Amino acid sequence: MHLCNILVCDDDLAVRSSLKFLLSKSGYGVDCASSPDEILSKVRLSKFSLVLLDMNYSMTISGDEGLELLQKIRVLQPGLPVILITAWGSVELAVQGMKLGASDFIIKPWNNQQLLKTIETSIALSKTQTDSDKIDMPKAGKTDFPGIIGQYPKLLEILQLVSRVAPTHAPVLITGESGTGKELIAEAIHQLSKRKEGPFIKINLGGISSSLFESELFGHKRGAFTDAKTDRTGRFEMANNGTIFLDEIGELELTSQVKLLRVLQDQTFERLGDSHTQTVDVRVISATNKDLNTLVEKGLFREDLFYRINLIQIEVPPLRKRKEDIPLLASWFAEQAAKAYHLPVRQFAPDSLEWLREQSWPGNIRELKNTVERTILLSNHENITADDCILAVSNGKSQSSVNFIAGPLKTLDEMEKEMVLRALDECGENLTKVSQMLGISRTTLYRKMEKYDIRKGHEE
Repeated sequence: MHLCNILVCDDDLAVRSSLKFLLSKSGYGVDCASSPDEILSKVRLSKFSLVLLDMNYSMTISGDEGLELLQKIRVLQPGLPVILITAWGSVELAVQGMKLGASDFIIKPWNNQQLLKTIETSIALSKTQTDSDKIDMPKAGKTDFPGIIGQYPKLLEILQLVSRVAPTHAPVLITGESGTGKELIAEAIHQLSKRKEGPFIKINLGGISSSLFESELFGHKRGAFTDAKTDRTGRFEMANNGTIFLDEIGELELTSQVKLLRVLQDQTFERLGDSHTQTVDVRVISATNKDLNTLVEKGLFREDLFYRINLIQIEVPPLRKRKEDIPLLASWFAEQAAKAYHLPVRQFAPDSLEWLREQSWPGNIRELKNTVERTILLSNHENITADDCILAVSNGKSQSSVNFIAGPLKTLDEMEKEMVLRALDECGENLTKVSQMLGISRTTLYRKMEKYDIRKGHEE
């Protein structure tokens, strides 16, 4: 038994009855209200774990009045989670409700299992907020999260939040600059979740065109299009009973955003060329290095999709704000590189650690890792010095700040073009490696090469 009481608010007797039957069967205590006055009276006098509020009353209230009702509920019980029920054509109303403090929204007609998971998640998140003091702060240094190392207070707060939200079904949006370790945070959420025995499927949305989007995410049947010679299983199907990590979601084209939103609403989809609807049980974690709020304002990212993926947001700090973590990370990367290349473990001399701390690291942890690995491979000293690090950076042609400052001042376009050219040289014109080094998607790399008229071989 859940030992949680839910207030169902709808003026339609059939809806109230069906929801009461579903929730009671699932172990919840259920009360119902059919008018705004009755809703407010029950919220005022009784203790509920959650409110289900229909925003599309047929006769009693309008959408604006429904939002006012939501606000009044929030005033009476600030910590009480409210899930909005709305029709597909009124999603904008639900988004307005999310801005006013609703915990989530569902679309009519809803999927019963999805509704129950949404309720379970909202109640669980509400409890984690009140019980957050009971969760121990992760220890500084080597944490219990694989690959995540540090003592920066903000990082430890993030790991504490990960511990709180991981056991729920809540969708999580991870933001931060390229190379900050967003994927490691996503993997930590999965490993601490109830889905840890299930698959963890990663997909880079920045490298998928709109024409291939459905095939990649939902799969296709043989003969669905010209090159579909065999059946293909999509990423959502692969992730069933597990977690799907949607990296670079800010790069997704608008037409693809609509298709993604549909599967996130009720976790159903059809393979290309197949009329059979499939249902999946997938936890969604998204990541981006872009400001989605700005993209929403510019009309480049759907606001309803933003609120669907952004129930919990985790912002990962850049390495330049984690100076105290650089010695810990450098030592860890040196130890891992020694194992990988069968070399003796080397220590960093004080001057090398000071040099590493002084760098700006625009490529963040990824750039630090590459620099340490290159230093380990090139240095013959038992104790790594600052000169060893400088030599490794110079050899890798990655000390961009020094090169940019020297000589006449360049425009941003000129510096960006030079960065692309250097990355092409260092990576042997392997575009996948180039895009990873620069922290951008292959699609973005193609655009920049086209912008600056850069071709393989650097023929201009």
